[in-house]
Amino acid sequence: MKTAVVLGAGTMGAGIAEVLARAGFETTLCDRELSLASRGLDRVKASLEKAVAKGKLASADEVLGRLSVAEGLGPVSDLFIEAVFEDIELKKRIFGEVSARSEETLLGSNTSSLSLTEIAAASQGPERVVGLHFFNPAPVMALLEVVRAEQTSPATLDRALELARRLGKTPVVVRDVAGFATSRLGIILGMEAIRMLEGGVASAGDIDRAMELGYRHPMGPLKLTDLVGLDVRLAIAEHLTREVGPQFSPPPLLRRMVRAGYLGKKSGRGFYRWDGDQALEE
Repeated sequence: MKTAVVLGAGTMGAGIAEVLARAGFETTLCDRELSLASRGLDRVKASLEKAVAKGKLASADEVLGRLSVAEGLGPVSDLFIEAVFEDIELKKRIFGEVSARSEETLLGSNTSSLSLTEIAAASQGPERVVGLHFFNPAPVMALLEVVRAEQTSPATLDRALELARRLGKTPVVVRDVAGFATSRLGIILGMEAIRMLEGGVASAGDIDRAMELGYRHPMGPLKLTDLVGLDVRLAIAEHLTREVGPQFSPPPLLRRMVRAGYLGKKSGRGFYRWDGDQALEE
């Protein structure tokens, strides 16, 4: 595979596009409007500049030379990765359209909780559909959760594992069940941390420090929720509540914060106040 398209130029999509370009893919970052795709490219440029400043990358020029932006679905490519909002009908429509354009494209979805089997069923060549769940920030996190839909062929799974290795990621293979492996565990921890904060057990900073220092988590569950986006986590929690059970039910505090527009880092305020990349305790 030499060419790739990433649809969805938000935080995750931009990060995935950077990972692909750094691995040698000629990568097109797409969104419904060209201005949104360009904004995503700006995110990539900022990330690359930080990597150069930290000595983790010699130069950003070569990587940027492999990146372009487009409106809509972009060109036909060897690899297609969808990173749009967690809306099953939207994803089904996208995969239906993209799969009709080529019989060879590997079709990947970055969904963190929705049914890959249902998405694949809306596609032409459903055996080519696989979950490619990256973690934020995609250029840094080593894990790639590879999700097998019921229709995913052994050849597609092999291609996905080969891709993970090419990107420098460590893959884990999971069945297509609600929340897969990582979201189910991560959401349970995140919702309980919010309930603890809501109940006055401890401050957000102390709850996070307890997990960082006591369990060696690189980031506490509340700070991670800020980074992912409170609205994103709410949507996943609601989906898992419907599909799995009430243990995933979102606390009232999370709903109130989303209604208030406190979405985490991207809005400047969540469980922390954010000054760029710095999380400030309330």
